[in-house]
Amino acid sequence: MSQVVTTFSAERGPSERHVRILDAAERVFARAGFHAATMNEIAVEAGMSPGNLYRYFSSKDAIIAGMSERDRMEIAADFAGLDPGKGRLLDQLDELGRRHMVRKPREKAIIALQIWAEASRAPAMAKICAGFDETVEQGLGAAVEAAKASGELPSNLDQARFLLALFMMADGFFCRRAVDPDFDAAAGAETLFAAMRGLAQTMLLPPADGQTS
Repeated sequence: MSQVVTTFSAERGPSERHVRILDAAERVFARAGFHAATMNEIAVEAGMSPGNLYRYFSSKDAIIAGMSERDRMEIAADFAGLDPGKGRLLDQLDELGRRHMVRKPREKAIIALQIWAEASRAPAMAKICAGFDETVEQGLGAAVEAAKASGELPSNLDQARFLLALFMMADGFFCRRAVDPDFDAAAGAETLFAAMRGLAQTMLLPPADGQTS
């Protein structure tokens, strides 16, 4: 993540100028595609000169890294805000998921698909995706552990398989939203989170030797 470290501080987050550039880049990438988009187009969208843009980001890859890191920091903060004292954790995860999967613009899903495509051939992009996935996995894992400890989820939930299923369903959701402009994101999220709740009660570890289910 060295491109990100030189772009903005993880503690302070992106500056107002960085945010302006990242928002502009998201619009350009969603409209033109990552490869067809140019730094000049991003500069125009951001209302600045290309020379000024290069003071903040050295390349499109650096912009993608900055976009991913901004999203990673946001979702890490959302997971950190989960609290059993605020109610059922599954309800809080449901709300967190809808915030990122439904209420965010469709362009986010389109860009995610482009980044995943790049990650299949570019090690730097694959590393960015891995870092984002690690943050989500840690946040979800901590929430599931807390829900098991409180009795909200079964203590014998097969957590590894459960989290894998959530990742695959979420990835499928983003792919569908990206490729289908008529996709009903709200209805899709309703189905996804109903499946999450069902799996949480049925995806259990096998009984230990000598025990019955």
